[in-house]
Amino acid sequence: MRRVLVTGLGGAGRTTVAAATAFASAGHGSRTLFLSADPGDVLGAPITAGPGEPARVHDDLWAARIDAGADFRAEFLDLQERASGALDLLGAARLEDAELTRLPGSDEFALLRALTAASRGGWDVVVVDMPPLRDTIALLALPGELRRYLRRLLPPERQAARALRPMLAQLAGVPMPAQWLYATAERWDTELAGVQSVVDSSHTTLRIVAEPGPKAAAALVEARTGIALHGLGVEMLVANRRLPQVSADPWIAGLAGQQEKCLQEWHSSWLSGPSICEVPHLGRDPQGPGDLALLHTGAVRSGAGEDGGLSAGPDRGREEPRGDIGLVTGPSPADRPAGDADALFVWELELPGAVKETLSLVRRGDELLIGSGPFRRNLPLPAALRRCTVAGAGLTDGVLKVRFTPDPGLWPRTT
Repeated sequence: MRRVLVTGLGGAGRTTVAAATAFASAGHGSRTLFLSADPGDVLGAPITAGPGEPARVHDDLWAARIDAGADFRAEFLDLQERASGALDLLGAARLEDAELTRLPGSDEFALLRALTAASRGGWDVVVVDMPPLRDTIALLALPGELRRYLRRLLPPERQAARALRPMLAQLAGVPMPAQWLYATAERWDTELAGVQSVVDSSHTTLRIVAEPGPKAAAALVEARTGIALHGLGVEMLVANRRLPQVSADPWIAGLAGQQEKCLQEWHSSWLSGPSICEVPHLGRDPQGPGDLALLHTGAVRSGAGEDGGLSAGPDRGREEPRGDIGLVTGPSPADRPAGDADALFVWELELPGAVKETLSLVRRGDELLIGSGPFRRNLPLPAALRRCTVAGAGLTDGVLKVRFTPDPGLWPRTT
């Protein structure tokens, strides 16, 4: 199963491109599911079916609307039922479905649950209309971060004492809230692990939609750092609403020239990364199967061995698992500044687009906290580096090199 997550800059047409991708993939004979929280009538008619029972809208194409309100109510009522013993002990009044209003953040959880549920279906391709790019990067990092919080607040080793809680509950004559708390944390960790496995899968890729221009170029430079920091795989950069390169109208010709300059920069800076697909401007807002087909057939994709258009095509997978963005190397004289001759290990992390002035680096326990502009990630240190201290760091040509020296108290020395 291929999972294509379509994100992009605000107003760049990511929902339309996502729908065109799903339509093109279905046209190639792949059983395709299109998921969106706000699809409108991009497929020609409003989508009202939920992820549990998607509606068939075309040959080999099904679509579903992610309803965050319904998802939140279902999850809250389930949690309330599971906690019924503790709530009754406290004399709490139960909440009913009709009085529940979704809370901030429920949209993101609903989308992740829908993606996970779709991954258990029999689809060949799942195309998801994601939030704007910066929100998508944070969303895809959310499962891992929440699991980290759970492990810090409720360490797994302390859960071994759960075997004593039923006996204590019998002696006290009341249910023990801690038992419910740990059981709930374990269930959440299991669910989050399932979501994270889908996000980290070699068969899950990103497509970024942007309208070529100076503003988009600057935004993508910043976003590339966050993408690399979280180890996300970008399959394609979609240059949407490409204007005709030849026009008698000087205003359109000027905009087309601006787009061409931006595209040349993208082709050079993203040379070793994703393919770039140029999608034409139809002169109107695309709507319905006819316009979606025009976007696909008019799209021009670069990259050796790539299929044309927006179709997801066959799943080639990824050679390397996601998340491992660093490379530990041995000592190198070139990496040792003056006065730092004891640095024995260098952890190299590729962070294209990172700026030294906005970069932060903090060592806490067995983790390295890296921040770059609006993006942050807590990276577990490789085993060898956990017994070392940070000797320094430097950023050169988009590569962050962190130098480590062995801690004498933790690293045995030979004599």
